[in-house]
Amino acid sequence: MSAEKTVIADAAGERAAAGVADSPVDGWLLRRAPWPLWAAAAALMTAVIFHVQRHSPTVGMDNDFVVKAARALLHGEAPYGDKRFLYLPSAVLAAVPEALLSAGQLRLLVPVAGVGLVLLGWLVSLRIFRVPMGSRLAVLGVAALAFFEPFRNVVNIGNWTLASVAALPVVLLLALRCRWVAAGAVLGLALALKPLLAPLLLLLVLARRWRAVAVAVAVPVVASALAALVMPRPGMFFTRTLPFLLSGQDSFARPFDASLGMILTRLGVPETAAYGVAAVAAVAGAGCAWVRWRRGDEGPLRLVETAAMLMLAAFLVSRPSFDHYLLVVLPPLVASVARPGSVPRTVWFWVALVPQISGLVWPHLEGLHRRAFKDAAMLWTVAAVLAWACVRPRVLRAVAVMPVGPEGGDRTPVRDVF
Repeated sequence: MSAEKTVIADAAGERAAAGVADSPVDGWLLRRAPWPLWAAAAALMTAVIFHVQRHSPTVGMDNDFVVKAARALLHGEAPYGDKRFLYLPSAVLAAVPEALLSAGQLRLLVPVAGVGLVLLGWLVSLRIFRVPMGSRLAVLGVAALAFFEPFRNVVNIGNWTLASVAALPVVLLLALRCRWVAAGAVLGLALALKPLLAPLLLLLVLARRWRAVAVAVAVPVVASALAALVMPRPGMFFTRTLPFLLSGQDSFARPFDASLGMILTRLGVPETAAYGVAAVAAVAGAGCAWVRWRRGDEGPLRLVETAAMLMLAAFLVSRPSFDHYLLVVLPPLVASVARPGSVPRTVWFWVALVPQISGLVWPHLEGLHRRAFKDAAMLWTVAAVLAWACVRPRVLRAVAVMPVGPEGGDRTPVRDVF
């Protein structure tokens, strides 16, 4: 039996075990895509790269801050002299190869590398759920990215969030294969570039993989310590950069901040109350992740949904939180559509993504200082849908055993309540 038929058969078996009727759409998504569809997807990715490289005035804007820090190091200056360089010292050394390239070379490299890293994250996500690389689901995911505004944004500015987009599925795939120490090492490398995936340390704690936790923490700490030894004034990271980051940056970044606290503040809620609500929401999200992990069902859905919930909970309270952060958790979540009961099989998941279709104009929300409201709606809705998916089985079990009459004698399980 071919690998493609095996995957389709496995998916059908899972649906039968879950009591879900076989759907022809599932088999259609998992079958091999025709070559014209792949050609169209490749053309769309090429068009994105071409447009960014030739026409964007802001190509590589975020990447430039890291490259400038690396060039400062090469000239014997303090990398943290620029307040907008916000990463660990280890990121300075990682950017040294880029610092040796010309502006023209970087202008081409940034969109090509950006597209490549996102596609790598998508393909690894498919491997988590054993979806064939040549399937219709695989190619449709590639094609859809071209019309997703956060993807186009992050490819354009070259934010190092792209490393996390590729790293998170690799961490989950290694964990799924019980290679937890290797997963910790990959997580540590991602943290050394940008500490965006720090909430995943809680996933390792939930799994009680203490060696993996130690490796994940040790890699960025050691790499940053070594980098600090060769750079002038590394202490500026603590005296200048860290306070700037914890304060939510400045007026340049705040209009794009989609975190819960910032949006509530812009709507007139007092700052203390706004960030208190954000903290409560983040704790609730982490609690939902704990409930999802405690469910104990083996398989990729448990890992993916727990990790995604932890990340989304952090995005609610992060200062700042940008639209492209969702790309970190989106590829594994979308790939899970191949499994019964997954989050992408609910309509609200897709409703949350509709406002981010490139070219779709939303009145009063397209200006640079208002688009954060649209981004917040996307992040919050996806977080809410995933949180409900995490706690839903426990809620339904509680409903199933509720007393029916005064004596509460009838405890017949209630099916299909919702």
